[in-house]
Amino acid sequence: MPASQISFGRVDDANNVFVIEGGVERQVGQYPGVPAADALAYFERKFADLEAQVRILEQRVAKKLEAASLKKVASKLAADLKEPAAVGDIADLRRRVSNLDPKIAALTAEKTEANKEHIAEALAKRTEIVVAAEAIANQDATKTQWKNSGVEMTKLFEQWQQIQKSGAKVPKADADSLWKRFSSSRTKFETAKRHYFAGLDATSKVAKAKKNDIVAQAEALVAKGADGAADYRKLLDAWKTSGRTQGKADDLLWARFKAAGDAIYGAKAESDAIENVEYAANLVVKLEIIKDAEKIDPTKDIAEAKKQLQAVQSRWEKAGRVPKEKLRETEDKIRAVEAKVRKAEEEHWRKSDPAAKARSNDVIAQLEESIAKLESQLAAAKASKDAKKTEAAAEALKARQAWLEVVKAAS
Repeated sequence: MPASQISFGRVDDANNVFVIEGGVERQVGQYPGVPAADALAYFERKFADLEAQVRILEQRVAKKLEAASLKKVASKLAADLKEPAAVGDIADLRRRVSNLDPKIAALTAEKTEANKEHIAEALAKRTEIVVAAEAIANQDATKTQWKNSGVEMTKLFEQWQQIQKSGAKVPKADADSLWKRFSSSRTKFETAKRHYFAGLDATSKVAKAKKNDIVAQAEALVAKGADGAADYRKLLDAWKTSGRTQGKADDLLWARFKAAGDAIYGAKAESDAIENVEYAANLVVKLEIIKDAEKIDPTKDIAEAKKQLQAVQSRWEKAGRVPKEKLRETEDKIRAVEAKVRKAEEEHWRKSDPAAKARSNDVIAQLEESIAKLESQLAAAKASKDAKKTEAAAEALKARQAWLEVVKAAS
């Protein structure tokens, strides 16, 4: 038996095995029925196992592996080496394990500092998620894009789960505080979303009822053809202020409303085309009348000028309407002639004797009589719902009333 082994243990006659530590023997076991050398070798192998564990721990510490795990292994080995059932230089193993304690403590300190950075980073990421969630939850409900915001909130929750799963473990108090804020924001967002769409649904129902009524009125106007255009424009204004409905209902209602409008405007286009032919002919007549009117010279004979003007005005009224784009041009020209005669008449009145009053009264009477007739014609046109006659009578009446005011002002 080698001297190095004999110095750490012995075997008695009953095959009891002892380990020698600091000159003191301690029985570690018994291995009967085998040679003494085999009994001692058995407990020496147990020592070798312990030494191998110490050596592996030293290697792991040198490689700076997980400090918490190293600390657990070192603690277990220290406990196992108190009175191990093994034969060998147990004191040396205890020393070697003890020498690892400050190294493991240093690794633990490094780990703690690293954890602080990781914890701070994890807290910063969680705080960033919470702030983003609160911003989404605190949006103005009337301006929120709910679908996009919902997707963003889901992404934030997934990020939270990922950080929680793979990130550094943060103090429970901090984690609970941030989670409470995040959870509250998600709840607030979902509650606001439900309330918004509940209100939107109610608003949508009101809008749908309004639009159904508008569509029904529009479709009823189709029978009127071109005469329904003005009322349809009013319905279009009402449509714009009626609000939106959910889903495809709005598009379907708009399609019906537009179809009614297309029918009405189609009829109006046909009517306008017919009228434009007629109005073009009227324009030719009125241009000839203007030529005749511009030949009137009130400076020579005001009475004759007025007579000629009355004849022109009568022809003008009978000539009918002209295309819209020519209306202002023709009206301005005939009004200029009227203004020329009126100005000459005013000048004549200032120079004439009291007989001018009688003539003025006669003109007033004629105008008043003409106005009365036109008022009757306008009333009859309105009663018959003849849009063309109504407009013509209204224009003529307006002209006579304006002329009457001028005559009265000058008398």
